[in-house]
Amino acid sequence: MLAGATGLVGGAILRGLLADGSVAAVHALGRRPPPLTDPRLTAHVVDFAALPPLATVDEVYLALGTTLKAAGSHAAFRAVDFDANLAVARAALAAGACCAGLVSAMGAHARSVFFYNRVKGELEDVLAMLPFEGLVIARPSLLLGDRTTLGQPERPLERYAMVATRAVAPFMPANYRPIAAADVARALLARVRTARRRVVLLSGELQPPR
Repeated sequence: MLAGATGLVGGAILRGLLADGSVAAVHALGRRPPPLTDPRLTAHVVDFAALPPLATVDEVYLALGTTLKAAGSHAAFRAVDFDANLAVARAALAAGACCAGLVSAMGAHARSVFFYNRVKGELEDVLAMLPFEGLVIARPSLLLGDRTTLGQPERPLERYAMVATRAVAPFMPANYRPIAAADVARALLARVRTARRRVVLLSGELQPPR
């Protein structure tokens, strides 16, 4: 089960799942279907506030996310980043999922002074209390990827930050270097299936070996 398949990291997770011959079926939950088709892919257009019973699954990937600007308010942001992800996690457990992967953010902490990081941290803590056998949390730094092809609004601050850090990235601490969305997806796909506890992967651990 995958929530957020039309997003930057979620789309990369979807492509990775469909490239894996051992995956029998993928159920993608969203407000619109993903732009990919595959005999094993079932797209479910849902209201995350009222999810229906879902098909049996083994694992779930939570990649729903927005920005305060796009959401328009703190409450609307929390409805996506916290409420919707938690609803999918609970529905996945009811559908048989034993392990989960979460796309969080660098600096996530339930007591952060920053609202964005605080919501991410609160979600991490609540998911850790659910009875998953394994929970893998990815905390990427600045994400690299083409948002415009996904129909997402451009994020000027991301673009400026990528340009500003390009020359110095090799000298930056690994956890603060910009990271490709595909690398975040790859790390989650490699760890979720075999996870048997709560694992937090900082951005440097999500980077591929050099």
